[in-house]
Amino acid sequence: MLFLKKYGFYFLLLGVLSDFLTPYILGLFYPEMNQMTMVMSVFGDVASPVRGAFLVWSVVSGVLFVLALPAIYETFRATSRTLASLLALAIGLYGVGDCIFTGLFSIDTEQSTWTISTWIHNIGSGLGYTGFLIFPLFLIIIYRKQGKARQSNIYLLLFIISLLSAGVYGLARIPAINDLPILNKIGFCQRISFFLNYLPIVVFAVNQIKGSKNKV
Repeated sequence: MLFLKKYGFYFLLLGVLSDFLTPYILGLFYPEMNQMTMVMSVFGDVASPVRGAFLVWSVVSGVLFVLALPAIYETFRATSRTLASLLALAIGLYGVGDCIFTGLFSIDTEQSTWTISTWIHNIGSGLGYTGFLIFPLFLIIIYRKQGKARQSNIYLLLFIISLLSAGVYGLARIPAINDLPILNKIGFCQRISFFLNYLPIVVFAVNQIKGSKNKV
């Protein structure tokens, strides 16, 4: 546990890097994949030529996020055990729900109805993405509680940007309007949204790593 508390933020960065690069690296081996118009979960479809690699990679990324949880909790435990737990839970939901569950329960777009695997995949992804999205919100509250207005304002800005990008991605999923310019590129909207969702986590992890080095 001491090892995870010490190096947890490195695992967090590795988790982000691994998860972020997944579609772009696997896309090189999936000629039919259109990054602009297809969502990333299609990599795990039963018809995908890179399905096996995607499923394993998703689980690995999720495990990296989970390994970061002790460090996240320990960082803010003295400030508030409840807030520290919620912050760790947000990342845990993403690591388990949107990464590990994606690897263990793939989808089949050729099925006219949802299978049990599809249900678990989509519910897990929904919960995971929620945790992913609200992670900076807990940081805002924690830093305000600590009296660190500058840090709180930084994450507030990142949170707003993240919400706006998530809103655009959400609109791109609505059939009635997703034929509009930009919204008709759901893959592009998803990838931009995820990139902006990653930013608060990356900023947080880098700052924590720098802080720990300065204490040495």
